[in-house]
Amino acid sequence: MARPNLDSRMLHERDFQASIVLRVLCLTVFISAGCSVGPKYSRPTAQIPSAYKETGTWKPAQPSDEAKKSNWWEIFQDPQLNKLEDQLTVSNQSLRAAVDRFQEARDVLRASRSALFPLVTASASTTRQRQSVNRALHGATSPTYYSDFILAGDVSYEVDAWGSVRHSVEASRALAQASAADLETVRLSLHAELALDYLTLRGLDAQKQLFDTNVDAFQKALDLTQSRFQGGLASREDVDLAATQLEQTRAQDIDITSARDQFEHAVAVLIGQPASTFSLAPAQLPAAPPVPETGLPSELLERRPDIAESERRVAAANEQIGIARAAYFPTITLGLLGGFESGQFPSWLTGPSGLWSIGASAAETVFDAGRRHAISDQAKASYDEMVANYQQTVLTAFQQVEDALSDLRVLEEEAKTQDAAVAAANRALEQTTNRYKGGLDTYLTVITAQNAALTNERTAVSLLTRRMTSTVLLVKALGGGWNVSQLPAVN
Repeated sequence: MARPNLDSRMLHERDFQASIVLRVLCLTVFISAGCSVGPKYSRPTAQIPSAYKETGTWKPAQPSDEAKKSNWWEIFQDPQLNKLEDQLTVSNQSLRAAVDRFQEARDVLRASRSALFPLVTASASTTRQRQSVNRALHGATSPTYYSDFILAGDVSYEVDAWGSVRHSVEASRALAQASAADLETVRLSLHAELALDYLTLRGLDAQKQLFDTNVDAFQKALDLTQSRFQGGLASREDVDLAATQLEQTRAQDIDITSARDQFEHAVAVLIGQPASTFSLAPAQLPAAPPVPETGLPSELLERRPDIAESERRVAAANEQIGIARAAYFPTITLGLLGGFESGQFPSWLTGPSGLWSIGASAAETVFDAGRRHAISDQAKASYDEMVANYQQTVLTAFQQVEDALSDLRVLEEEAKTQDAAVAAANRALEQTTNRYKGGLDTYLTVITAQNAALTNERTAVSLLTRRMTSTVLLVKALGGGWNVSQLPAVN
C-alpha cells in the first residue's frame, strides 16, 4: 500500500516542478518584452541653404555625370591616373587600416549582441576526500573517506527589462556604421589626394616642357648674339645678357625637377610602393574636364560620408543616454542549474543522482553618491557635443562646395584673360626679336620680352593645373559619387 502513495508524491512533485519552470519562463518572456527607457532618436537639424551662392551667378556649361560615379577620376580621361587609382584601392596601407577599424567595430557589435542571450556553462569534477578524525562535533574514531562525482550545467540570464542591452546593441550598430562611413571618407580622401598629386605632377611636367623649349630657344639666341658680337653687330653686354637669361632659365628648369620628384614620391606612398622603386615617365597634362553638377544643397547630406559618420555618432550618443537611464532600475537575473551528483561512480548518471535549481533575483542600487546621475549628465553632454559636431560638419561641407565652385569660376575667367596675355606676349616677343635683328632695338628689350612671354606661359600652365585640382576638390566636396544608402546594415 505504500507504493501508490510514493508514486502519487512523485507525480505531485513533478507537476510542481513543471509549474515553477512554466512560471519562470512566462516571467522571462513578460520582462523581456518590457519597456525600454531612453529618448527616441531623431536626426538632428542643420542649416541648409536653398541653393549654392556660386550657381546663382555662374552655372557650369557642361555638367558631367561621370563625377557621380564611384570611379569619378575617369572624368579626366587619363589611363595612367585610372591605373594608379586602382592600385591605391588594393595596396594603400591607410585604406587597409580603415578597413580593419570597420571590422573592429563590427566585432564590438557582435560582443554587445551576445548579452541578449543566456550564458551557459558546463562543469564536471571528481574528488576523493578524507575527513579528519578530530574535526569538531564528530565522534568518529577513524578517518572518513568518500568520493564525489559532479556533472552540472548552469544557465544564467540577465533580463533586459529596461532596454540597457538593446541600447548597447543599437549604439554599437550606429558606431559600426559610423566606422563604415569613416572608411568611405578615408577612401574618398585618399583617391582625391592621389588625383591632386598626380595632376600637380603633370602640371610640373608641362612647366618643365615649357622651360626645356625656352632653354633651347635661349641657347639659339645666345648663339646668334655671339655671332653678331663677333661680326661687330652686338656688344659684349648683349652676350652677357643672353647668357644670364639662359642660365637663369636652366636653374628654374632644374628646380621644377626637384618639385616633381616630391610629388612622384607622394604618389608612390599612396599606391603602397617604396618611393625608391617607383617612377612616372613625363606625360601631357590632361585636358580640363567638364565641371560636375552640384545638385541641390539638401542632397549634400546624403552624399557626404563624413556627414553620415557624424550623424551615426549622434545616434550612438543618444543610445548612451538610454543606457545611463536604465541604470536607475533594478537588475533582474534568472538562473537555472541542473546535473548529477553521486558518491559512487556506477550510480553517477542515474535518476536519483539528479539535481536542479531554478530561481530569479533582483538587485537595486540604493545609494551611489550621485554616480548614476553624473553618468546620465555625461551622456547628455556627450550627445549635445555630437550634435554640435554634426552641425559643424554640415556647415564645413557647404563651405567646401562653395570654395571649389568659386575657385572654378574665378579660374575660368582668369584663364581666358591669361590666354589673351600669352598671345600678346608672344606677338611682342616676335616683334622685338625682329627689331633687334634689324638693329632697331637693344637686346635688353628682347630679354624683357622673353621674360614676359615665359612668365605668362608658365602662369597659363599653372592656371590649367589649378583648374584641374579645383575640379578634384569639388568632386571630393560633393562626396565622390557616394550615397548614404550604401551604408551597410551591420547586423
